[in-house]
Amino acid sequence: MQSSSSSKVLNIVRESHKAATQLAQTSAAKRRLGVSILAKAIGSSFDEILEANTLDLEMSREMAIAEPIADWLKLTPERLEMTVSILKQLSKSADPTRRLINASYQLEPSQTYCQLIPLGTIALVYEAFPELAAIAAGMCLKTGNSLIARGCSAASNSNQAIANILQKSLAAADLPPNSFGAISPDSGISVQELVTQDRYLNLVIPYGRPSLVQQVAEKATATVLKTTIGNCYLYWSISGNLDLIRQVVVDSHDSEPDAVNAIEKVLVNHNIKSPALQALFNSLQQQGFHLRGDEVLVEAFPEYLSLMESGEWRRPYLRKIVAFRFVENLPQAVSWINRYSSGHADSIVTESYRECRQFVRDVDSALVYINTSPRFSRNPEGGEDVFLGMSNQKGYRQGLISVETFTTIKQIVQG
Repeated sequence: MQSSSSSKVLNIVRESHKAATQLAQTSAAKRRLGVSILAKAIGSSFDEILEANTLDLEMSREMAIAEPIADWLKLTPERLEMTVSILKQLSKSADPTRRLINASYQLEPSQTYCQLIPLGTIALVYEAFPELAAIAAGMCLKTGNSLIARGCSAASNSNQAIANILQKSLAAADLPPNSFGAISPDSGISVQELVTQDRYLNLVIPYGRPSLVQQVAEKATATVLKTTIGNCYLYWSISGNLDLIRQVVVDSHDSEPDAVNAIEKVLVNHNIKSPALQALFNSLQQQGFHLRGDEVLVEAFPEYLSLMESGEWRRPYLRKIVAFRFVENLPQAVSWINRYSSGHADSIVTESYRECRQFVRDVDSALVYINTSPRFSRNPEGGEDVFLGMSNQKGYRQGLISVETFTTIKQIVQG
C-alpha cells in the first residue's frame, strides 16, 4: 500500500507529465510569450521576493547553516535583475525545438535527418539559489518541457514567493498550470520519492554542494545530469605571465552568486622564481583570499600559506581559498588535474603554443581555458546563450548546460 507522500508525489509528476505533452504541442510564439510574462512578473515583484528572502535569512542565522548556503541564499536586487535579464534573453532567442540537424548517416534511398524535441518532465533539486527555479522554468518553457522544483528548507519562503509568481504567469499566458510544480521540504515528500519517479520524469538536475549532487545521483532511477561547482585547476607554466595569473584567479571567483568555475587549486612549475610567487601571494591576500599549500611551499612561504590536508586536492572549498603546489612540468600537471580536479573547467597560462595544444589534448575536462579567465556567467555579456550551470558528466551533455540540454533528438527517415 502506498504512503500518502508517495501517492502525492506520483500525482504531481503524472500531472506534470501531462502538462509537458501539452507544452510540446504549444506554439513557440505562445511559449515565448509565457517566458516574457514571467520576466515582467519577476521584475515587478522585487519587494515581495526580497521580503520573503529576509525571513529566510533571519531563520538561517538561527539554524547556523553552512557558509556557502548562506551566500547562495541571500538575494539582492542585482541577482533578481540578472534573472529578469536571462528570462528576457530567453524570450527573444530562437526556438531550439524547431531546429533541424543533418543526420550522421543516411538510410538509402530515403532522406534521413534529425530534429530537436523537448525532453518532457524535468526535476530540479537545488540548495538555496531561490532564483534558480525561475531561470530553470524559463528554460523549460522555452523548450516545451514541464518543471518540478524541489528546494531546501533554508529558502522555503523565497521559493514559495517565486513559485506563486510562476503560477500566476502561467495562468496569464494561458499555459498548462502544471507546467511548473514546486515541492516544499515541509510537504513530507522526500528527495528520493521524487527522483525515483522514472516512469514520468525524463531528467533530474541536482544543483548545490557535491554531497547533494552525489546523494541524488545515487538514489535516482530517472536520468541524472550532475552539476559541478568549484575545484577547478590552473597550471602556471614557466612562460606564464604573472599579471595574467593574478587576473585569471581573481576573476574566476567573481561570478555571482556561485563561482561555478572558481580556480581553487594552482599547480606551479617548479622553475617559477620566489619573487613572482611572493608577489602573487601578497596580491591575493590583499584581495581577501585565504592561501594554502603543500609542505614544500608552506615551508618556503610560511607567512602566506597554511598547510593543507591531502584530501583537499579533490574537494571544492566554495569560498575564496586557493591552494598551491609545485609540479615538475606540464605532463605532471595534467596527470594531477585528471586525478583530482572536478573535471568541468581547467585552465593553463602559458606563452607556448606546444603546451597549449598538449594541455587541450590531454586534460580530461569538459571545458579548457587557455590564457583567459574561466569565470562563469549564466548570460554572458554580448551573447545570446543562457546557461543554468556546468556539468562534468560524460554521456549526457557534458559542459555548459544550455537550452539545448533540455532537448533530445528525434531521427526522421523520409521516403
